[in-house]
Amino acid sequence: MSESSALEAAGSFAELNLSPEIQRALDEMGYQTPTPIQKQAIPLVLAGRDLMAQAQTGTGKTAAFALPLLQKMQPFANTSTSPARHPVRALVLAPTRELAIQVYESIVTYGKHMPLRSTVVYGGVGLDTQTPQLRAGVEVLVATPGRLLDHAGSRTLSLAQVEYLVLDEADRMLDMGFLPDLKRILSLLPQNRQTLLFSATFDDNITRLAQSFLRDPLKVEVARRNTAAETVEQVVHKAREEDKVDALVRVVNAREISQAIVFTRTKLTADRLGRQLLRRSLDAAVIHGDKAQSERLLALDRFKRGETRLLVATDIAARGIDIAELPCVVNYELPYSPEDYVHRIGRTGRAGAEGLAVSLVAPDEERLLAAIEKFIHRSLPFVPLPDIAPSAAPAWTAPVAVPELAPATQRGRRREPVCALLMPPVQAKEAPRPE
Repeated sequence: MSESSALEAAGSFAELNLSPEIQRALDEMGYQTPTPIQKQAIPLVLAGRDLMAQAQTGTGKTAAFALPLLQKMQPFANTSTSPARHPVRALVLAPTRELAIQVYESIVTYGKHMPLRSTVVYGGVGLDTQTPQLRAGVEVLVATPGRLLDHAGSRTLSLAQVEYLVLDEADRMLDMGFLPDLKRILSLLPQNRQTLLFSATFDDNITRLAQSFLRDPLKVEVARRNTAAETVEQVVHKAREEDKVDALVRVVNAREISQAIVFTRTKLTADRLGRQLLRRSLDAAVIHGDKAQSERLLALDRFKRGETRLLVATDIAARGIDIAELPCVVNYELPYSPEDYVHRIGRTGRAGAEGLAVSLVAPDEERLLAAIEKFIHRSLPFVPLPDIAPSAAPAWTAPVAVPELAPATQRGRRREPVCALLMPPVQAKEAPRPE
């Protein structure tokens, strides 16, 4: 069966024959017309097929697997208080805490008129805070791999009755960082299950690996393979490493960008850039894997409310951060993986909206740019940095009066810059660890 021979595309959610409870939730959210990935994937999931589904970010992949799974699990929904009546039947694995939380919130919203129990578990918080809900029983569990194995090892949950497994952002879940944990999780699951892989990118190696634990999977691709959304304008500027902060400020002010996520490769660079932006009166927050979960959630919440102009982030934010109408993303540093470029710029131009992706490329990054161009099948020529009109030189660029480090006093103490008091200490650890 070919990827395009799924059931005939539906013109509205009503034509997908979803239950009244799910349709009611969709109506309340104002959802009327399914996206292309939803039109193709939902009938196949309902038919019980294993699936490899590829679609650009921001096209509704979460609903494409969550809606049919809730539909299939509805006959098992009950109001019993016995934990034994609420075993884990659907397991959704996500690579980051932020994505896991977002998927969980979507599942709760879609199933709010159904008596199915669901929860989310991830690292960064104590096991004990998540244990009571697991012991009470849940049918739908969203988890990051590391924390799921923590709970499995503590015997606070059983995966023996899982019927449905979803790998969200499957390309990341199947890379070398997560693969050992994923293999351990697969060994805990029943062989007879339905497995769904959803991602914006799939390379040939990932495809071959996935087929080793899928059963006669169907492929669904709703756009040319490994491409970014056509609604995203991609702009590339040359900038020496030492000039990148000036280039970033220039782009933000010249284009009058109201908000942007600024991506760096490392946590150290993210922390340093955050301090430099504060010096220039650009309101910025920083998130990365060494931040406490409470810090990350607070920074994201402030950014989503429009209280922070720039969110400096490592690739922890490239997947799963859904911010409505985000106007811009900036690649302060190009990623080593072309797949991560696609996920980064997919934070803007979501749900058909227009977006802007700006990349600042140093001479030693041009080889990374060439790999990205090959991957997305598109040339990205350099263009000059934009000019700032005299009338458009806002207060954002005015430097803050920040005292420099003073010489040691007679008591051997040094004065710290103001920005050092505003930003958390830089962490020396750089190696990423699956959550």
